[in-house]
Amino acid sequence: VQLQAFGGGLVHPGDSLRLSCVASVDSDRSFRSYVMSWFRQAPGKEREFVSAIKSTDSRPFYADSVKGRFTISRDNAKNTVILQMNSLKPEDTAVYYCAADRQIINGAIGRPGSYDYWGQGTQVTVSS
Repeated sequence: VQLQAFGGGLVHPGDSLRLSCVASVDSDRSFRSYVMSWFRQAPGKEREFVSAIKSTDSRPFYADSVKGRFTISRDNAKNTVILQMNSLKPEDTAVYYCAADRQIINGAIGRPGSYDYWGQGTQVTVSS
């Protein structure tokens, strides 16, 4: 699986951004079997979980810091996962990475080590 993330940029506090991650997989049916997630890493900090969406029922998961502001969705026909980020704050500034893997239990979905496949990252900067 190859992942490519798009959509980062420089915005002001309170603005919105939409990140996309496109997956290249062996067939259009196999994308459906992957848990798709977003992590972020700010300078000098560890990579942290942002959001995930399951493969079976598209159940979303969110870090407490983004609940109510970010929305994750997936389009299996386009092998794409979207992270809609609203009401952005300066503390959201980071490089955002998409990640994928199969058969991750709910308790491990927020751990970077649970994922074998990573995109290249896209920079999000929130600054006045």
